[in-house]
Amino acid sequence: MARETFIHPSAIIEPGAELGAGVKIGPFCHVSSAAKLHDDVELIGHVTIMGDTTLGKGCQVFPQAVLGAPPQNFKHKGGHSTLEVGESCVIREGVTFHAGTDTSRGKTTVGSHGLFMAYSHVAHDSAVGNHVTMANYAGLGGHAEIGDHVIMSGYSAVHQFVRVGHHAFLGGFAAVVGDVIPYGMAVGDRACLRGLNIVGLKRSGMARDDIMALRKAYRMIFAEGSSLEDNAAAVEKAFPSSALVADLVEFVRGRDRRHFTLPLRGKAAAQDDDED
Repeated sequence: MARETFIHPSAIIEPGAELGAGVKIGPFCHVSSAAKLHDDVELIGHVTIMGDTTLGKGCQVFPQAVLGAPPQNFKHKGGHSTLEVGESCVIREGVTFHAGTDTSRGKTTVGSHGLFMAYSHVAHDSAVGNHVTMANYAGLGGHAEIGDHVIMSGYSAVHQFVRVGHHAFLGGFAAVVGDVIPYGMAVGDRACLRGLNIVGLKRSGMARDDIMALRKAYRMIFAEGSSLEDNAAAVEKAFPSSALVADLVEFVRGRDRRHFTLPLRGKAAAQDDDED
């Protein structure tokens, strides 16, 4: 039996909007003509869906969220751009996701199974992975790249064009102006690396030997006296059979628009402090 779609009488659904089976749209929502809401999406109430925005199956959106607004970018000329959100995301009160810039990437993408707490923000042209958590008031600048399973604590902020590798952890109020390596833990204003996200690695079920290999690779990559590129080459030779270390090295070699978030001088070993 097909699941029925529910639309509250006070909601405005513009002609052309595509609604899947089982969609629920609560009071005073506004859905644009170009929007696509897949099966079982729920807009609880007072939600605004603008422009060419796609919400994947099972997303739940809370009051006052605004998704798909034009980018806050002077380079945008008013042309077509999009917002694409994956499946089963929970988008809490007052969250804002902006569409891409027509003179740039042209789209903002958010993966599946994310939790976006109240008043968090994803800016234009960003690419957010799967299983990402953005706590209250966390924010991304334009063109940010956020890997899978990243956790951004409350009030943390990521500068435009910065990459945050998968399984990284950003502490509360962290101001991140440089790329954060996969599994890294960045804390402070301006944020510095404080070792690896050991707690997160353990929770993910990573084997102890793999964690120890990553710890050693981390210390080698950020050892003083040589460039990151030279250190990465040495790590690659030291761990030829570790796919996890190879992933870390690839991220370091993939530097783009920003520098790296680094440990405090002399602290690369001392702050990676979980020996269990």
